[in-house]
Amino acid sequence: MTTHRVPTARRRGSGLAGVVERNIAALLTRRREEEERRSLQDRIADTVTRFTGSMLFVYLHLLIFGLWIAVNLGWVPGVPRFDPSFVVLAMVASVEAIFLSTFVLITQNRMAALADKRADLDLQVSLLAEHEVTRLISLVTAMAKRMGIEESHDPELTELAQDVAPERVLDQMERSERWFEREEPNRRAD
Repeated sequence: MTTHRVPTARRRGSGLAGVVERNIAALLTRRREEEERRSLQDRIADTVTRFTGSMLFVYLHLLIFGLWIAVNLGWVPGVPRFDPSFVVLAMVASVEAIFLSTFVLITQNRMAALADKRADLDLQVSLLAEHEVTRLISLVTAMAKRMGIEESHDPELTELAQDVAPERVLDQMERSERWFEREEPNRRAD
């Protein structure tokens, strides 16, 4: 595994804060390291998927299939017809479609796993930020009470000063979804 140094200093003229530059560099380094750790099978699947998603692939197929059809319709003089019923062409196209869809699915599965990891990271960062904001609300509320500021007695501040329990939020979301699924058919019937 190759280790890349993550720059911490701000580049001149970028207009971004040093921490933003460091975060960008860290994410790019991590992405590069993940690319380097891919297995041979993943590299092959990604290469095939990238090629089959290109216009070169389309042009090659237009050329090959176009010539195949032209020859077997008898439009190319001096070249014998080898698949006049196009059964072989259909079989080749079907087998190719099976393999190409498999390569695409392999790549999509790997990309979905990466997206799940990034979503987990995003959730962790969001929970940390929420916790930090909750602590700030508690501190500012305590300071405001000590200073005799009337808004410090707002009941909403007490609620906002409580940490969010992600498992409770997920449970409530699931309950709400189940309720919505039960009630939606009733609303449509009305």
